[in-house]
Amino acid sequence: MPSIFLRSAILVLTFISTSALAANEQLQMLNQDKHGMMAFEPTFLNVASGDTVTFLPTDIVHNTRSVCSPANGASWNGNMGEEVTGMLEEEGAFVYQYDRHLALGMVGVIQVSKAGNLKHAGKQALTMCGRIAVNTARLEQYPGQVK
Repeated sequence: MPSIFLRSAILVLTFISTSALAANEQLQMLNQDKHGMMAFEPTFLNVASGDTVTFLPTDIVHNTRSVCSPANGASWNGNMGEEVTGMLEEEGAFVYQYDRHLALGMVGVIQVSKAGNLKHAGKQALTMCGRIAVNTARLEQYPGQVK
């Protein structure tokens, strides 16, 4: 009986300590920031596997949708004005956008640990560049920050 209790206690402590180490990063969806109009802040985010990311709309018409994720990675498609939170466990590069302002270059990249899918994410970014009229350099710059 004591060994079952001891195992349970170790399991609970392991879960608590792992949860306490995970970070919750926040990204704002902004009409204007230091990078220009219609931007996510930060524009590039590097997180550890198991961290959560929360997208905070600062305008009721903003949303976020993933357009490129690693194999078996999380994807999301938030509604307008909706705060979206998700845990990113799969390593790789995630590319996301605000649907209505893609033409204005409202895009971003999240790197989770090692980005093994960087080549695929770069190809996805290039296909998106053709649909961006303003701030076109964003999708050329952000994937370049992935290491």
